[in-house]
Amino acid sequence: MEKVRSMLKPKVEPQKQLREWQRRLRRECLNVDRQIRDIQREEKNVQKAIKEAAKRNDMGSAKSLAKEIIQSRRTVNRLHENKAQLNSISMHLGESVAIARTVGHLSKSAEVMKIVNNLMKAPQMAVTMQEFSKEMTKAGIIEEMVNDSLDSALDSEDLEEETEEEIDKVLTAIAGETAAQLPEAARKERLKQPAQSVEDEEEVADDEEELEEIRARLAKVRS
Repeated sequence: MEKVRSMLKPKVEPQKQLREWQRRLRRECLNVDRQIRDIQREEKNVQKAIKEAAKRNDMGSAKSLAKEIIQSRRTVNRLHENKAQLNSISMHLGESVAIARTVGHLSKSAEVMKIVNNLMKAPQMAVTMQEFSKEMTKAGIIEEMVNDSLDSALDSEDLEEETEEEIDKVLTAIAGETAAQLPEAARKERLKQPAQSVEDEEEVADDEEELEEIRARLAKVRS
């Protein structure tokens, strides 16, 4: 019975299927734009926190926050690359529409297959592109890809270490001369106050809690 139903079920026209994919790709591009805006908005809060840390000579917090900004900007760069590849897929699908009108069926596209495979390695796009891959394989646009792209994407967030030069550059750009004087100022502060009071310890604990909250918010918008 199921076989009979599948035979009677009308097939989706190639042009209609391609237009549906293009619509979903445009929606994914809008999602990428939204994520970029969220990250950049959160970065402004981090910049404010860096300035506050610099004013109180808290070098550790300032550097830690600078690392978060570096990671966020790398994520934004990757998202821009992802969006460009999504637009490229849409363009190639548009070309496939013209071919389908002539031959009456969808033709395989090595270029689409290459881009889809690349995007499956991007953590932010892995799950979505796996769905596209299945649909496009079934429709005959690409060949079946048997690899561990999804697993490796989900487990391979950017592990690149931030260099001291990168961190100093971010600190200087945000906190200016205050950041440049931080190491010396921090040493002087420790000499002035060799032992921390209870109030100081409570303030440090509050700063660390605030730092964790900032990290958590950044991690959420980057995921």
